[in-house]
Amino acid sequence: MTRRYTLLAWTAAAATYLLIVLGAVVRITGSGMGCGDHWPLCNGHLFPPLHDIGTLIEWSHRLVAALVSILVVGLAGYAWRLRRIPGLAPGVSPASRAPFVALGLLVLQVLLGAITVKLELPAWTVILHLGTAMLLLATLLIAASPPDPLSTSWRGGTAALLSIAFITVLFGALTANLGAAAACTGFPLCNGQIWPSAGGLAVIQWIHRLLAYALFASVVGTAWRSRRRGAWGMVALVTLQVVVGAATVLLGLPPALQAAHVAVGAAVWSGLVLLYKMRSVHR
Repeated sequence: MTRRYTLLAWTAAAATYLLIVLGAVVRITGSGMGCGDHWPLCNGHLFPPLHDIGTLIEWSHRLVAALVSILVVGLAGYAWRLRRIPGLAPGVSPASRAPFVALGLLVLQVLLGAITVKLELPAWTVILHLGTAMLLLATLLIAASPPDPLSTSWRGGTAALLSIAFITVLFGALTANLGAAAACTGFPLCNGQIWPSAGGLAVIQWIHRLLAYALFASVVGTAWRSRRRGAWGMVALVTLQVVVGAATVLLGLPPALQAAHVAVGAAVWSGLVLLYKMRSVHR
């Protein structure tokens, strides 16, 4: 039974990752209002005509969101069932609170999605929507892998590293949704300056870059101290993210690279969560 639970948790996490990437595609293609201001219906229909590409993209995003909802609710229900089995060890994943935290995050995510559509995509709701999705993804990854999420490995330096990664994601969303991505040209500096003088948007973009540089340095430092293969794999993944980000800026923000930047960023976040969950297993 625990194998089924683990498979369900991994499936929910994979669907959430796909949802995050599709959300980026919705933003990049300007399809956020592809279903109008209707929610949960799309242009007043349960199954709308899909003649417009914007409607197709937004409706696909909503379908994956519905799939994630079904999987998370199912995971919480299955975890509740497993908790009631006599003799289930408290350290086993199904006995953790992660599935129920995921359920709470799902409710918040659905509400934010509805508010985002009804208010016609204000930046603050879009950013909160992405941040909640990242937390949901992390919680599902925790649910899929032992031990209990309240392990001591989630304190100190590990918590700081994950905090940097999360704030970097939020500033990336802020940069994209305020149109600040084009405010800093060149790489690694911003318009050839250590501190930009081109206004507030350039400052936002520069702070996002500084956070990314800090994350890279932190991951390298952690890998050097731990000497573990998985940690160096994270260095490679973060390096890829920096390269994709640089190429996105230098090539004039092509949509495919923007989407790749979000996809690799979500993979970096997932990798950090999994890496330090594995560290907790060996402690």
